[in-house]
Amino acid sequence: MSNNRREIVSRITEDEINDLLLKLQQFLPDSTSRCTKRVSASKILKETNNYLKKLHKEVDDLSERLSQLLASGTITNIDEDAIRTLLNQ
Repeated sequence: MSNNRREIVSRITEDEINDLLLKLQQFLPDSTSRCTKRVSASKILKETNNYLKKLHKEVDDLSERLSQLLASGTITNIDEDAIRTLLNQ
């Protein structure tokens, strides 16, 4: 297959991109881009990036808090087993 033909086959249409952006937008809470007017793809992608960073920080914070609780001994063995079961799902 020629290089030119491969590019044509692998191209994604503008409609497909718009559809994917709308789907992505649905995952964003309190999105400023949810209004009815047309929003740029870059704005949706920036909001998504910011949201993912926020989620990542929350996971890090919760992991740190859980580590502190486990180290402090305030969690019983039953609680610890339940937590480990939840984390392994």
